Amino acid sequence: MAPQPFKISIPDSQIQDLQTRLSLAKFPTELDDAGWDYGAPLADIKRLTAYWREKFDWRQVEARLNELPQFTAEIEVDGGFGRSKVHFVHQRSRVENAVPLLFVHGWPGSFIEVSKIISDLAKGGEGDSPSFHVVAISLPNYTFSEGSKKRGFGSAQYAETANKLMLQLGYDQYVTQGGDWGYVISRVLGKNHPEHCVASHLNMAGSVKPTWTKTPLLALRNALTPYSQGDKAGVARSEWFMKEGSGYWALQTTKPQTIGYALHDSPVALLAWIYEKLHDWTDEYPWTEEEVCTWVSLYWFSSEGPAASVRIYYEFMHAGDPSITLGWIPRVKLGISRFPKELRVMPNTWAHTMGSVVFQADHPSGGHFAAWERPEAIVGDVRKMFGKKGGAYNVVKGKDGYASPSSRL
Repeated sequence: MAPQPFKISIPDSQIQDLQTRLSLAKFPTELDDAGWDYGAPLADIKRLTAYWREKFDWRQVEARLNELPQFTAEIEVDGGFGRSKVHFVHQRSRVENAVPLLFVHGWPGSFIEVSKIISDLAKGGEGDSPSFHVVAISLPNYTFSEGSKKRGFGSAQYAETANKLMLQLGYDQYVTQGGDWGYVISRVLGKNHPEHCVASHLNMAGSVKPTWTKTPLLALRNALTPYSQGDKAGVARSEWFMKEGSGYWALQTTKPQTIGYALHDSPVALLAWIYEKLHDWTDEYPWTEEEVCTWVSLYWFSSEGPAASVRIYYEFMHAGDPSITLGWIPRVKLGISRFPKELRVMPNTWAHTMGSVVFQADHPSGGHFAAWERPEAIVGDVRKMFGKKGGAYNVVKGKDGYASPSSRL
């Protein structure tokens, strides 16, 4: 079946059910001086719960989201995982030879993250601004995509789904942009489907330190190059995350079903679980109540329910080889944008252990949700990487992203 147009339309009964659950919320006590050290503060969660219940207008949000060109497609995944409906946003550029770009979100994000960059990426086509046909997939088990109930649906299957979607849309070759699971899936696409995924721009890179046995020249360069202040701050940020911010990882990679009951049954539990990450993983981004409630509502109203979204963690660690995201992947050109409040911020020299790095940029501010926090930085870096002076110019055969002289008349 050809892709079908899609509009978000949450039944009134689901909205009323959410309102009822919010009205019956029970809150725990809190230490007097807890701050953020113990997790999301009680006052913040009470305030956001009240806003979600009393002031948040889902129908207005739904109407704005429906301004995005949304579709669904039927994708069958090999290995007996069956066929499922995949939701995506697809904005074609007016420039016919624009570069096909697949935007891949992570957790606790969604396709909404592309909304701040999609128009600018699709425009381009003038001067040194290449243009892109943008596809933003909702990963299986997220928002309005269906998922698989079969054990073992891991990163290879998520990548296969994304690749088959791009091929179904007629993009035999394409590039990717992403962080979080978007980083992981981009790497797996480059490993498993290099004939189709030819380049990736990443705003998160889990690179490892060069070793004398595997990458001696890089190890020598790393040893001789003093770490910058940004490198040192990044190492400190990474250490903080491992010590103080990775509890969710331990739980979701081992017992996702257990936390799933709370996320599926209690909107306040879901709110607190996600809001903590929105706060801790960003660089003092001024989240509004409406933004927070919109992000959380997309999980609450998702087709498979919010519990399904965390299964990817377990499967990543138990189905396949997690180290696939770290090692050398040939043929695929890489661009890496580094933001100081990312979860893992590795020294720039380390990135070259991942593959052919043709673009790197450091930014003075920004965090994990770069497309939302610093959309102008992501757009600018993607344009530079794939522009005429960039290291990935014309990487997609016949697609340079620039309007032909005749089309400008």
